[in-house]
Amino acid sequence: MQKKILLLGSGELGKEFVIAAQRLGQHVVAVDSYAGAPAMQVADECEVINMLDGAALDAVVEKHAPDLIVPEIEAIRTERFYDYEARGIQVVPSARAANFTMNRRAIRDLAARELGLKTAPYEYASSLDEFRSAVGRIGIPCVVKPLMSSSGKGQSTIKNESEIEVAWQSGISKGRGDEAIMIVEGFVHFDSEITLLTITQKDGPTLFCAPIGHVQERGDYMESWQPCAIDQQNVEEAQSMAARVTEALTGAGIWGVEFFVAKEGVYFSELSPRPHDTGMVTLAQTQNLNEFELHLRTILGLPIPQIEQLRAGASAVVLADATSLDAPGLSGIEQAVSEPRVDVRVFGKPTTREHRRMAVALAYDDVDADMNQLRDKAKRAASHIKVL
Repeated sequence: MQKKILLLGSGELGKEFVIAAQRLGQHVVAVDSYAGAPAMQVADECEVINMLDGAALDAVVEKHAPDLIVPEIEAIRTERFYDYEARGIQVVPSARAANFTMNRRAIRDLAARELGLKTAPYEYASSLDEFRSAVGRIGIPCVVKPLMSSSGKGQSTIKNESEIEVAWQSGISKGRGDEAIMIVEGFVHFDSEITLLTITQKDGPTLFCAPIGHVQERGDYMESWQPCAIDQQNVEEAQSMAARVTEALTGAGIWGVEFFVAKEGVYFSELSPRPHDTGMVTLAQTQNLNEFELHLRTILGLPIPQIEQLRAGASAVVLADATSLDAPGLSGIEQAVSEPRVDVRVFGKPTTREHRRMAVALAYDDVDADMNQLRDKAKRAASHIKVL
């Protein structure tokens, strides 16, 4: 039953995945572009490479001969996955899924143009002049983001014409990958944002976790909570959309599918073919299996008889406010956990930069607890923790 797993990307999500894998006796090789990444601290082996270097990626696959390749970030030479899959290596969720979803153009065009899912209007731009024209056609306000990025890097909202050039320069400088392309999206006036964790199994039906509400700033998640109270009709519409797009992408694993919930219904927004950052709320044991355990069981082909909502939970992130190459410390954890039913996860990142996630505070209570109070508790706990 033991498999060798090559984890491509070793951040905080990767760390929790490795912990889940270790508990079921798996052997994990953690890979990232820098030494001492969070998942490396708990993995069996580690490698430091540029995953956008196809030759370096080929070499590490050849060296370790993994049974499974599990991507955790976007900045990977994903076209190589088709060859690995042809050689009998299981790519998670699949080579097609990983290749499509690491690029916003591929996944957005699949969702909107091929599957006909409801999305915000959007256009692409590969120069500042094209960008200005696209913003003019889409209209202000609009949301802009690089074709490939993670954790909200390079994403911004343009509220007036004076912000256009700044948004372009920021997006192009902070995007990942080879293509200097931006996507311009119409602004959706939504009531809430949700993540629907969707599990596609090798043998078995597609499963869904209870919707997770979240709040973003700068395109990155600040807090999340589960369950999120939305109309059942919207839940069913989101599930239908998630099932259609994951079926089209193929493969087994967990997907973080993001939606806007507006008065006129649900809009498809984004999709990640792996555990989702907003899903860290499941570390508060809101479910019988957290998102990392669900991901692992699915890719190993283990059965998931039931996903049970055990209690309500909320998460709030702890951010660094400056850049430092020295190993950061954290203060205030004692105060953070002084309230009952509060926990903290420290990621162990070796350096900081402004707005980098360094830890998360978790609060939990009975499943019918007041969610506003629970969210306040998580944010209060996070506010005690300072990055030194």
